[in-house]
Amino acid sequence: MSYNVTNLLYLITIASFILALKFLSDPAHARRGNQIGAVGMVLAVVVTWIDIGTTSWWAITIGMLIGGGFGAVAARKVKMTAMPQMVALFNGVGGGAAALIALAEVHRILPEPGSPKIDISLAIMLSALIGSISFAGSMIAFAKLQELIGGRPITYTGQQFVNGAVFLLAAGCGLALVAGVQDEWLLWVLIGASLLFGVLFVLPIGGADMPVVISLLNAFTGLAVAAGGFELQNNVLIVAGMLVGASGTLLTLMMGHAMNRSIANVLFGAFGQVTAEAAAVAAGDGGQQVRSASAEDVAVMLAYAHKVVFVPGYGLAVAQAQHDVRQLADLLEAKGVEVTYAIHPVAGRMPGHMNVLLAEANVPYDQLKEMDDANPEFSRTDVALVVGANDVVNPDARSNTSSPIYGMPILDVDDAQTVVVLKRSMNPGFAGIENPLFYNPKTVMLFGDAKASIVKLIADVKTL
Repeated sequence: MSYNVTNLLYLITIASFILALKFLSDPAHARRGNQIGAVGMVLAVVVTWIDIGTTSWWAITIGMLIGGGFGAVAARKVKMTAMPQMVALFNGVGGGAAALIALAEVHRILPEPGSPKIDISLAIMLSALIGSISFAGSMIAFAKLQELIGGRPITYTGQQFVNGAVFLLAAGCGLALVAGVQDEWLLWVLIGASLLFGVLFVLPIGGADMPVVISLLNAFTGLAVAAGGFELQNNVLIVAGMLVGASGTLLTLMMGHAMNRSIANVLFGAFGQVTAEAAAVAAGDGGQQVRSASAEDVAVMLAYAHKVVFVPGYGLAVAQAQHDVRQLADLLEAKGVEVTYAIHPVAGRMPGHMNVLLAEANVPYDQLKEMDDANPEFSRTDVALVVGANDVVNPDARSNTSSPIYGMPILDVDDAQTVVVLKRSMNPGFAGIENPLFYNPKTVMLFGDAKASIVKLIADVKTL
């Protein structure tokens, strides 16, 4: 295939990636965006396969069969509730691939010791450094989300100094490569130190902050892939990597804003670390009473309300109750009740998690209200039904300056006339602190598994 034809086909691929992002920005067209992106990726793989030469066709074919087979099985078998884990895993695979490319490409400069090729060696250093951090960090994120290791922050004395020393070791080896000390062992040390830093970087992060971590690691992977594109002189990799890096960075900033975290805190703080003193202060005086209600009582509230707002949280995802929530909403709408859904930006364990779960249950897109649109509606809401959400509806974020989540934007469910909270127990959320909303006089608790509770509500609403 000629050079011009190859670049023309790559240009079509690049355009398809940009169009895919455009369509993905709207839930109503997200499926089409995925399809366009998939077509572009198939075209990129086929063009590369043809252009690379016959000597490597068999290797590429084997790789496509293994990777494509794994992807096809994962797409069919992985539940929507486990999507954050799969995204973290795919992030890591992309970063690891970039690091492996760096390890292979370093041989192109080794025959010329002392004569640095700054453009190539810098790209190799960056793809190895960022790709290894992304791979190791994503694997730890996957393990936390899959509950293979504890979701709580893992910290130790002198943590920041150890992290800084490991990162400086990796960066030092990379700078030596760029300067012309072209020994392969430097790259091995760089990759090893970067992998260790990726592990140490994510271990202190609690489950509540996983949305920020996933989007940040996604940006890392994009940058590593773009650097790999410079090594291979492949425009598709460069553009695709920068698209992922830019969108991931923007999403990280948005998630940080949604959780009231600065980028410095994201990079250097121990995410989700809650001290015993801070938790005790946030818990209040502890002398308040919780009101519980039966499913029959809640069903009456819902059936005779004018407006009901569902507030989904990770508890809904764990219980896989999205389809039952949709069925309950349909019953209420049949009785003339106005139903909407209030979605917090970090509800769940990755950005957009709740939107995807509800879309899977065929909830109309126009009923999904983002936080800024949902909050003004709570004052005219008869019943706010909180399904498995905790920290994102905690009023301490607004008023308690001693709370670890103070300043985090929340859903103002306490502005509704009545708040019904579906929860297994009074255990705190990921932040590890009590929620004053549960003791609010206008709040009633319906204890039990979210799915079982919704099923009971459906049965009781049908009888009214």
